[in-house]
Amino acid sequence: MAFKVLIVDDSTFYRRRLREILEEDRELTVVGEAKNGEEALAKLMSLSPDVVTMDVEMPVMDGISAVKAIMQRRPVPILMFSSLTHAGAQATLDALEAGALDFLPKKFEEISRERKDAVGLLRTKVRLLARRGVGFGRAALSRTPSMIRSSTPLSEKAPKTPFFRSSGLLTGRSDAAIQPRVTSVKPSGKHYKCLAIGASTGGPVALQKLLSGLPADFPYPILLVQHMPGTFTNAFAQRLHNNCAITVKEAAHGDVLMPGCAYLAPGGKQMIVEAGKVPKIVIRDALDDEVATFKPSVDITFSSLKQVFHGDVLGVILTGMGADGREGCQQLYDDGAKIWAQDQASCVVYGMPQAVAKANIADKSIDIEHMASCILSEMVS
Repeated sequence: MAFKVLIVDDSTFYRRRLREILEEDRELTVVGEAKNGEEALAKLMSLSPDVVTMDVEMPVMDGISAVKAIMQRRPVPILMFSSLTHAGAQATLDALEAGALDFLPKKFEEISRERKDAVGLLRTKVRLLARRGVGFGRAALSRTPSMIRSSTPLSEKAPKTPFFRSSGLLTGRSDAAIQPRVTSVKPSGKHYKCLAIGASTGGPVALQKLLSGLPADFPYPILLVQHMPGTFTNAFAQRLHNNCAITVKEAAHGDVLMPGCAYLAPGGKQMIVEAGKVPKIVIRDALDDEVATFKPSVDITFSSLKQVFHGDVLGVILTGMGADGREGCQQLYDDGAKIWAQDQASCVVYGMPQAVAKANIADKSIDIEHMASCILSEMVS
């Protein structure tokens, strides 16, 4: 039986093209369309879709308001479409805060020309979110997470309240583990110089959950690779910075690695770390002979860490589609690094963590609620 999709967009052209593209996938059927959030709410109740695609900017009721209303009335997985602008980035993060699971940049030229990679990614994301919808409404209604406005600056002594919803809400899973996981660790006594984290689909939520659990005096630099467009990463880094005790910034060419600072790889570029008297960050374009699909790529960043820190790294792979990070983790693991994966139950998409787990290089599978405390036990205790 095909998953039911509700398309919400004020553009007649975009609704038509989305319908045509999605219905070419035998696992998907479009059961309805809406031209604004208010109309979407009415159709949601009568059509009971498995997943909703939602535009951000619409008349009558915008996408963010619609997501909030849907999460209150009848939670369902939502994929957002937003413009590649600073305002679009902020709105997308607001939508994730409100409860949307994932997003795609709204590119009319790609959907018009039916670029194979863009069309394939759209169908895949919709399918994956629809599959995660099993039990989603029950999980969402059973939780009332606290959230804050991203524009509200926090003092150093103020409590850092997560601005994203809890992982259980986002995955629709109960707290029962789907495969073996741990919620605490005994310190191994290993020597570390760096924490490296890779993520994709569902990553903004998972990263917020993890980083908000680290103290300001965390004694190591942190490298973050999140699959995200270049116009989004600066806004995302700033939002994380405002809501975490540690320092978070979009990485810049020449940055010197400092303890207690997290460096987010810029979208559309590759981030590597170079050895020297003090390790520094290099931001560059992709090379012609590189096979990496993603910009930024977890594999490329993690591979560079092997050359600088050898095995003195804790590598963490969070929720995400695909297998980016597996090869980089393998190189680190072969040099003595520890690799952890987010557990299946707390992932939005169990792709990247599963890839390292299947490769038998993940030392532990840890749910996102306990990842920060486990990192502190292992690296700081």
